[in-house]
Amino acid sequence: MKIAVYGATGMVGSQIVNESITRGHQVTAISRKGAEVPGAAAQAADLADAQAFASIAKNHDVVVLATGPSRTGGDHGEWLDAMASAYSNAEGTRLMIVGGAGTLEIDGVRLLDSPDFPEAYKAEATTAAKAFEAVKQTPETIDWTVLAPAPVIQPGERTGEYTLAKDSPAGNSISTQDYAVVMLDEIESPAHRRARFTAAN
Repeated sequence: MKIAVYGATGMVGSQIVNESITRGHQVTAISRKGAEVPGAAAQAADLADAQAFASIAKNHDVVVLATGPSRTGGDHGEWLDAMASAYSNAEGTRLMIVGGAGTLEIDGVRLLDSPDFPEAYKAEATTAAKAFEAVKQTPETIDWTVLAPAPVIQPGERTGEYTLAKDSPAGNSISTQDYAVVMLDEIESPAHRRARFTAAN
């Protein structure tokens, strides 16, 4: 398959690129500066560039969005607008979105709204939740899947073992390597079309 990954140099995106290459897929690693990634074709593009996105989507079977809003005080609205633009230009390709854990629920309460949710991540999680709500409103012709990580996601080891769930956390943590395994398993064997799901180790 031809897979394009936006955010290819990030903590999660880089693992998705690696896992895709390992499985023999043809990968385009997209970052703002077009950083070289061994085994992939590097391309410089900004998610907000609708024309570039439309061209990339047209030429790939799957586009992975592994980007997020600014963590340095930038306008989160710019990222939301870029995501909305991507949604509207994705028809004809599969859209795989790296979601946030904040929208997962325990006893009907979003993690984002629970008193234990870390304040430091609240702004980012709130914005990610808005992006999730927006993709749910897209026309039926948009083939999207959101994969939310466990509440804790960090680099670790690739075990290839994981537990899935839909609306509530499947566990407390997942490695970025195994998150990528879950993403590629879903790409290769679609089971959550126009839906959000989650995974944990």
